[in-house]
Amino acid sequence: MAVRTAGVDPTTPRSRRRVLRAYVAMTKPRIIELLLITTVPAMMLAARGIPSPWLVLATLFGGTMAAASANVLNCVADADIDAIMKRTRSRPLARHEVPTRHALVFGVVLGVVAFTWLYATTNLLAAAMAVGAILFYVLVYTLVLKRRTAQNIVWGGAAGCMPVVIGWAAVTGEVAWPALVMFGVIFFWTPPHFWALAMRFRDDYARAGVPMLPVVATAERVARQIVIYSWVMVAWTLLLVPVTGWIYLAVAVLAGGWFLSYAHRLHASVRRGEKGNPIRLFHLSNSYLTLVFVALAVDSALGLPLVTG
Repeated sequence: MAVRTAGVDPTTPRSRRRVLRAYVAMTKPRIIELLLITTVPAMMLAARGIPSPWLVLATLFGGTMAAASANVLNCVADADIDAIMKRTRSRPLARHEVPTRHALVFGVVLGVVAFTWLYATTNLLAAAMAVGAILFYVLVYTLVLKRRTAQNIVWGGAAGCMPVVIGWAAVTGEVAWPALVMFGVIFFWTPPHFWALAMRFRDDYARAGVPMLPVVATAERVARQIVIYSWVMVAWTLLLVPVTGWIYLAVAVLAGGWFLSYAHRLHASVRRGEKGNPIRLFHLSNSYLTLVFVALAVDSALGLPLVTG
């Protein structure tokens, strides 16, 4: 059955491409890309080198399907909010480009594919954790935390930390302490990353009735929380030093100092009564996380640990 979109004949090639783009957009490819960037280094650290290319590709495909499932189901649950916010009102469900029922089925099917694929190509633990991440993101964060507490992104962000643990489990069949440390790095990275974005779009969240921290707290308090979480995040990256080398240590320290300088700069500008530039910190956070995990991958490939014996 063809999907009708905003007055366009669904039988035309242009309409079919538009529908395809709508389905792809619901998976939020940019978010998936960032998740995958952290998965490969986690797998390399678990393998203490370069794991099987097939295993990497299989894990990335399964992880992509899992993340896409969570994002599509999030779009279904948040369609009413997305239609109100300027930043998200162009999303497919907010524009009624895809029927809600079709999107729901699409999201569930992606989740089933993710579990089946990971179970067949990696192991049950990795597959089960992928499904757990989907359920946590949709049922706990989207349906419960997001609309009820200013701590929504703190605890809800745990779902976005799972790719590193899934990658580790795909290689080793278990979860060890380095995987939990990587989980923690992303866990503490998420609040500064997202609160910086929420500061920029505070009015959007307020209009939609979503109690993001910048909506319910002063800008100075938000900036102070960003600084606190940033310090914890940078310190947490150093917990991986026993299983990494000089390259990772140097990048973690230098990139951490770079990030902290911007976090403090934002806090200082807010204290002076200025708006600051939170969106710059948001974009910087993506670069920071990429740098840290690329350094982790390089160290793992070289196999030269800082601490031996």
